[in-house]
Amino acid sequence: MHKSLHYIQYPISSILHIMAQTISETDSSFDLQPIRALYPFRTTQIATPGGALSYVDEGNGPAVLMLHGNPTWSFYYRRLITALAPQHRVIVPDHIGCGLSARPQKYSYRLRDHIDNIERLVDQLALGPLDLVVHDWGGAIGMGWAVRRPDLVRRIVVLNTAAFLSPRLPLRIAICRTPIFGDLALRGLNAFAAAATLMAVERPLTPEVRAGYLWPYNSWRNRIAQLRFVQDIPLRPDHPTWPVVDGIDRELSVLRNKPMQILWGGKDWCFSDHFLAGWLERFPHAQALRFDHAGHYVLEDAHEEIVPRVVGFFAP
Repeated sequence: MHKSLHYIQYPISSILHIMAQTISETDSSFDLQPIRALYPFRTTQIATPGGALSYVDEGNGPAVLMLHGNPTWSFYYRRLITALAPQHRVIVPDHIGCGLSARPQKYSYRLRDHIDNIERLVDQLALGPLDLVVHDWGGAIGMGWAVRRPDLVRRIVVLNTAAFLSPRLPLRIAICRTPIFGDLALRGLNAFAAAATLMAVERPLTPEVRAGYLWPYNSWRNRIAQLRFVQDIPLRPDHPTWPVVDGIDRELSVLRNKPMQILWGGKDWCFSDHFLAGWLERFPHAQALRFDHAGHYVLEDAHEEIVPRVVGFFAP
């Protein structure tokens, strides 16, 4: 399947009609029944300034915290949850605006907000020392929390992500930051999440799994975080999140002695090998394995190899 995006020139009348129609959509009640076979997990919530933050809480034992990115949700980690829960307490939050969490329409959705929410979650649950898994935006969020509380971090697994500044932004994401077009494409047409289920994998997803990824993002209102995450990518020093990411990078050295496993999809068009090199420069003693056949959703393309490696790495 050809994986490049094709943009269509819409007449202005059609654009206005789509925007008017999608803006009027409201939250639907989330019935998990259609995806229960794939997502059979116990979820609960904590209160945050942005509303209720939902999280999976499965198993007992040493804690594992897994953080997703954009445009995914805790569904991304379903196989790891199942594999780790027999020996661990597995905590997998949905960031505000994502999955089963609240979708406030007037909320900053900045990186600092997401880090604060994770700190609030860890503190309220009194998780103690934990293992950390990060992917996509979960890298900046998770490492942003970890450098605040290195004493609570045991081991780290990194999956196609970054926690440091980079001038590299793929054109297909840069386009999504365009005013009006970004709103229409991401919130109106669900182009970002829908395209990701095709372009972020090398192994085609089944219709059921693809539906699971898209399930929470069924209206203009419910897609707000996808746009806000894209808008929060810092490309210039005057962006409010630039100094936050720069500060995280400056503090990563406090984690250098933590055991780290880097499991990398080699065909990721977003987080390319440039970012893998960035991790290895900062963590030269990390165990790193590149999966040549896997894309950005590395847990989809290479789960048979990755899941047992993570289970072994986190063995109590």
